Amino acid sequence: MAEYITHEHDVVIIGAGGAGLRAAVEASAAGARVAVITKSLLGKAHTVMAEGGVAAAMGNVDDRDSWRVHFADTMRGGQYLNNWRMAELHAKEAPDRVRELEAWGALFDRTSDGRILQRNFGGHRYPRLAHVGDRTGLEMIRTLQDHGIHLGLDVFMEYTIVKLLTHGDRIAGAFGYDRERGRFHLFRGKAVVLATGGIGRAYKITSNSWEYSGDGHALAYHAGASLVDMEFVQFHPTGMIWPPSVRGILVTEGVRGEGGVLRNRNNERFMFKDIPPLYVNQTADSEEEGWRYTQGDKNARRPPELLTRDHVARCIRTEVREGRGSPHGGVFLDIAWTKEKLPNAAEHIKKKLPSMYHQFKQLADIDITQEPMEVGPTTHYMMGGVRVNADSQMSEVPGLFAAGECAAGLHGANRLGGNSLSDLLVFGQRAGEYAAGFAKENSLGAIDTQELASAEKWALRAFEHNGSENPYGVQHKLQDTMQDLVGIVRQEQEMQQALERIRELRTASDAVGVDGNREYNSGWHTALDLYNLLTVSEIVTRAALERKESRGAHFRDDFPAKDDQAGKFNIVARKGPNGEVQLTREPIPPMREDLQRTIEEMK
Repeated sequence: MAEYITHEHDVVIIGAGGAGLRAAVEASAAGARVAVITKSLLGKAHTVMAEGGVAAAMGNVDDRDSWRVHFADTMRGGQYLNNWRMAELHAKEAPDRVRELEAWGALFDRTSDGRILQRNFGGHRYPRLAHVGDRTGLEMIRTLQDHGIHLGLDVFMEYTIVKLLTHGDRIAGAFGYDRERGRFHLFRGKAVVLATGGIGRAYKITSNSWEYSGDGHALAYHAGASLVDMEFVQFHPTGMIWPPSVRGILVTEGVRGEGGVLRNRNNERFMFKDIPPLYVNQTADSEEEGWRYTQGDKNARRPPELLTRDHVARCIRTEVREGRGSPHGGVFLDIAWTKEKLPNAAEHIKKKLPSMYHQFKQLADIDITQEPMEVGPTTHYMMGGVRVNADSQMSEVPGLFAAGECAAGLHGANRLGGNSLSDLLVFGQRAGEYAAGFAKENSLGAIDTQELASAEKWALRAFEHNGSENPYGVQHKLQDTMQDLVGIVRQEQEMQQALERIRELRTASDAVGVDGNREYNSGWHTALDLYNLLTVSEIVTRAALERKESRGAHFRDDFPAKDDQAGKFNIVARKGPNGEVQLTREPIPPMREDLQRTIEEMK
């Protein structure tokens, strides 16, 4: 029999970032007994790395903005593979969620007349991102924690979930262990909400923290839920390049939103070379003013650095591959040039981008008010995830909900900057509301003790091996494989090679061994993470092979154009009866006529 400590709650939330905390606040306010389980420490969620702002069509800076414009921008950015109902709900509800956050104590930057200030961001037609300097995610987490702490949440810090438990076809709970002592815990719950973030640690160069090992994706998949859009991995155009110890750390899009420009080693502003036909003028009136939109306001100007992230990342990759990159394999991001236009530019930069100023000063000894930064693409965000109902956020497994980055649908083929934070608020709230409702209508599911004993035995298997394989070595090989063969630009031969390597690494992972005991054993933790990393890596690769076109964040050298037919379906992954990955192409439901008219009007 397995040895474990049992906890009983109405709603069990796995993850304590923006989505998890917002779900916890909502479920607790509805009267549910809530457990919040976090792999790391409370307050160290990856949400704090979302620095630029939260996208909401409040119209505080430009009153022409509206939920309809935001909806159309989100759908266009996602190349129309989005779940259009999620995009509608998101655009409509984001302003209320931001004002709610403000009422709970969030301190946003202000306009001269006291309203929440909003800034430009890539892919957004109007200034739309409500922000707190470049520390917006941190302020969001602080506010949600301060508000939630009074609601009686049970918080379990430094716990890892290794298996979701089901009773019949519905969820029954989660089984995991505390990372400090290595003791097993059973969390019985009437509903479970996954809010575990992304899969960035499957790649070598990433802005993601160590917790991002695809846990929620893999847990849901193995519990019988479907994953959708897994081929769409977003590579943020600007991560730190130098020194090597900080490579991949995010450089917020807010730098470009505040006037930062991209230049190659020849000091050329190369983004003007490849402006898509969406825009009227292929050249700008001047470098400072940018170029004109064909859609919306013909007098509006945006710098080409604020094109969608996939486009900017590929442009940077081209400059580097053609020999025009910076000394350490990136390009230069320059906001110091604004001192030519602003007499107090240095103070303005420090006020608007305090985290970026201190990050480069402390980690790279660079003063961004005086010299450019070296940046390059970094694995940043996962558009794909658990397929959920748009209104309730419940997966195909009754009682299992997902929100935030581990859920799919809102962003389609490519996420617009700032939509991640409003996604957390809008769908975290909905997941918490509907999970609490589900818990009120259902009792606790029965637990199969034999299933628990099997899960415990599986989790401890690394202690029984002789250590012929090192878990860190296997993880590093996987990261190299995904970075080199399933990265920004893909082709069939390389992805087939990646699948073969993943099969070999899966065999190696079954033989990893760890020394010592279960207390503070990071090798053991890494050995368990491998199962999830290999699961999501295989699904990403197979889905990328299946989509034989280039769209959004998915770009194939062997199929560089969009395929109109491919734009009409999503690729859905399910676990087959023998454990194999089964992919199906499923048509996107027809959009409601009023929403279709909205998109046409925005054009």
